[in-house]
Amino acid sequence: MDKFHEKPNVFVGEVTIKVQDLEKATAFYQEIIGFQLLKKEDKKVILTANGQTPLLTLEQPDHVIPKEKRALGLYHFAILLPTREDLSQFLRHIIQVGYPIGAADHDVSEALYLNDPDGNGIEVYRDRPSSQWTWNNELVHMVTEQLDGDGILAESSKSWQGLPKNTIMGHIHLHVADVKKAEEFYTKGLGFNIVSYYPQAAFLSTGNYHHHIAVNMWQGANAQVPSKNSVGLKWYTLVYPNEAERQAVVERLKQLGAPVRKEEDFYTTEDPTGNQIKLVI
Repeated sequence: MDKFHEKPNVFVGEVTIKVQDLEKATAFYQEIIGFQLLKKEDKKVILTANGQTPLLTLEQPDHVIPKEKRALGLYHFAILLPTREDLSQFLRHIIQVGYPIGAADHDVSEALYLNDPDGNGIEVYRDRPSSQWTWNNELVHMVTEQLDGDGILAESSKSWQGLPKNTIMGHIHLHVADVKKAEEFYTKGLGFNIVSYYPQAAFLSTGNYHHHIAVNMWQGANAQVPSKNSVGLKWYTLVYPNEAERQAVVERLKQLGAPVRKEEDFYTTEDPTGNQIKLVI
């Protein structure tokens, strides 16, 4: 696997989402997606793929309300599998359990899409080797075409055993109120580069990945910021290579007028739409 999710790159480490029914959501993420339980608290469950590293946290807020229609925030978080064989085993498992999915070939990757019981969006994908990606003037070529499901299923006949140990959080895709304002925040503030555009969407990364972050306005110009206690994204982490780089980001964010708070061993900020981000090392 290419090393786009290792230092010195900046990448998404883990994601925390809000759910209505913690037990139901935990069962889904273990039985359908294949996470392992790392830690369980009263209103919170931390999930892992390797038994050690937190990847996804589920929280049930007090007075939780369902996912709001046409709300900003999470479009999907994306779970990156190590190989096409792993995607083959996952696809066969999903077909066998009969869970509804979407699918697409993006040229740089092959992806499956599904929603959890609360409507939180999930992508499960594998990357093609970066040597096969096409770049043109610092923009990577991405498409949305029909997935070769039969070809993927033919890759492996092994039975599904849950998420492989070296599964990681590949990227996060967000609904935002203004793509241009989001671009400025993520490039000038957080240090990402724009690597692709779709209509009303931008894709950003470090280290020439196809994207660690994507932002879109597909919910429309009048989409609303979700309520604090509604289903959806709570926060996600960006992993920086060292304290010096993180401090430089903190200073740039302050110059942009973005909120930055020091908490324990991390900083918290939020993009112009209000998506919460923890800056970690």
